[in-house]
Amino acid sequence: MKELDLSGLKCPLPVLRTRKVLQQLASGSRLKVTCTDPLASIDLPNLVRETGDTLEEQESDENRSVFVIRKA
Repeated sequence: MKELDLSGLKCPLPVLRTRKVLQQLASGSRLKVTCTDPLASIDLPNLVRETGDTLEEQESDENRSVFVIRKA
């Protein structure tokens, strides 16, 4: 699983960087994304819906959000 730590980046950078990495992944690959921007909890699920990929996990606490995405 590829990991992408986007801590400290603000909207729209987490979504833009996640999209770029997803485009480079092979079908079936998994990507773990860690963000500290609170808007990522809204933006990343929307990105996954747009791209047709699968959001397998989403965890959030007061400091960060972690997403696991499977490339379609």
